[in-house]
Amino acid sequence: MRDFVKELPKHTAKYIGENDLLLDVFHGDKGSDHSVRPPLLFVHGAFTGSWMWSKYIPHFISAGWRAYCLNLRGHYKSRSVDLTKVTFEDYLDDIRQAIFDIGEECAVAPIVIGFSMGGILSQKLAENVRIAGLVLIDSSICREVHAEVPYRDLAPRMPGVVVPAPAREEQGSADETPEDIEFQRKYLSMESAKAFAAFSFHCGAEGISVDGEKITCPSLVISAVDGEDDDRRGRAAARHIGGEYLGLRGTTHTGLLVGQRYHEAVSRIMDWLARFDEALCDQPSKPRLASSRPT
Repeated sequence: MRDFVKELPKHTAKYIGENDLLLDVFHGDKGSDHSVRPPLLFVHGAFTGSWMWSKYIPHFISAGWRAYCLNLRGHYKSRSVDLTKVTFEDYLDDIRQAIFDIGEECAVAPIVIGFSMGGILSQKLAENVRIAGLVLIDSSICREVHAEVPYRDLAPRMPGVVVPAPAREEQGSADETPEDIEFQRKYLSMESAKAFAAFSFHCGAEGISVDGEKITCPSLVISAVDGEDDDRRGRAAARHIGGEYLGLRGTTHTGLLVGQRYHEAVSRIMDWLARFDEALCDQPSKPRLASSRPT
């Protein structure tokens, strides 16, 4: 099996906060002079960790972006915790802690890039925490978007004390090779049932309400599209936060990060990030500071 974690660029790692959250730190290509760019904070989804960004990170580093990959409490190499007690709000605190730490180090608020569960967490946090930008990759949807474009024929599966890791017994998908699946299978782990019960409509949740008018930073929504409802849902999510939208037909949820067409999402994000270089040319002396210390 090709382990993409082992192919990551050289980086440092540190533990932050009282829960010892592992934050992987990637410095941009030294040949690039982009020190005043806002850094990127990558927030993983359920069952995963910073390893899920292994195909993405080299592209951003080679383009000169400084990147941080957070591991939520109890995930990957963060300190183990009792996941039966972890809540959606706990994960919000973890991201808040990372944003504060990055602000202390860089004196500028990050652009937050969230996948799946990390996307709904990032949306909720963006209501009241200052960030430079927001990218949502096949994000779990908020209550308001679900009301507009609901999932059809749901048969909610109530989680137990924890949600077991997906088995991924299939050998491939529309955009994932057997190797891509095997890579995920190696690292996938269990997830908090309390968090799922808060945001996942597939688990009978009422959903997380997001006040889109409070999200004032530039934003981009990317969705895996397997049908018209997926596209409508993605467009509704983008409208709700006033963001741009890209729907990638024939891609899958995890395939957007580790599949054979992941570079299409990366390319769109790169194009979207160009606005920050343009803004810095116009106002190079006005960094955006991160929010106050997390509580």
